[in-house]
Amino acid sequence: MEKFIACCGLNCATCDARIATVKNDDELRKATVEKWKVMHNATGLLPEMINCTGCREPGVKFSHCEVCDIRNCVKARGYDTCGDCVELETCNLVSGIHKHVPEALMNLKNLN
Repeated sequence: MEKFIACCGLNCATCDARIATVKNDDELRKATVEKWKVMHNATGLLPEMINCTGCREPGVKFSHCEVCDIRNCVKARGYDTCGDCVELETCNLVSGIHKHVPEALMNLKNLN
């Protein structure tokens, strides 16, 4: 499977927003809205908001991805990902993602 590793280590290639954008799939956008409303209590989310090419890829970003604190930290430090940082395994900013999605940490470790 193709991988597009985000700054935090998540695989953007498996993200419904990216898949819907790449395939221009309005049905997936609608389904993603319904799923994310439940998962993230995102009550104001609309299908037309589900557009993203991936955290580190050129193009449109989902609203959260555009202002993500982790992505902004990586960019401010001049890194490609959190995997470039010596604080990777002790960083409070990204630890929540790695706690809930251990694969994200492994993705970063496998980049180097």
